[in-house]
Amino acid sequence: MYLIVVYDIEIDRVNKVHKFLRKYLFWRQNSVFEGEVSKAQIEQIKVGLNEIIKKEKDSVLLYILDNKSNFQFKVLGIEKNLMSTIL
Repeated sequence: MYLIVVYDIEIDRVNKVHKFLRKYLFWRQNSVFEGEVSKAQIEQIKVGLNEIIKKEKDSVLLYILDNKSNFQFKVLGIEKNLMSTIL
């Protein structure tokens, strides 16, 4: 499965969310992560994020796709974090 996570959270939790998501996904740019994950990993990500965020103040969007080929990706302007840098 392919997962895109977009978040808007209070500043005091940004580093925790960023560090947590890096365990599973590739950092695309500010507040955006993406990558191939299993269904089990998606559930782990949901649980982990729910432990970090405050639901009454923060917003996290999960875009769950069957695979990466189900959508087109285009960059307007500069690409901040090239995925080709992954070893």
